Amino acid sequence: VQLQASGGGLVQAGGSLRLSCVVSGRTFSRYAMGWFRQAPGKEREFVATISGSGSSTYYADSVKGRFTISRDNAKNTVYLQMNSLKPEDTAVYYCACPWGTSIATRPHEYGYWGQGTLVTVSS
Repeated sequence: VQLQASGGGLVQAGGSLRLSCVVSGRTFSRYAMGWFRQAPGKEREFVATISGSGSSTYYADSVKGRFTISRDNAKNTVYLQMNSLKPEDTAVYYCACPWGTSIATRPHEYGYWGQGTLVTVSS
């Protein structure tokens, strides 16, 4: 299983970015997907997850109402739309596939990780 994330960059506070993650080597639509992030000096933290069909989503409280996770199963791609960005959103963002098919929120429930894409939000 390979995951390729893209879309990070430098943005001013209040701005928007959309991250993408293309997955290969798996029957994409059967599995939930997740996004995590890791800021310098901090542990990796859960951001959002989406079911295989896309019908169920779950967010960390810190991003709820600002971030939206979605997927296009025809393109084997999961997205993270990030609006109203804050400096505290600055981190390396990782997409990940869980070991199982269900949505999950803890890093140890995920077995496959992308390489990460850096998001920097300036104040």
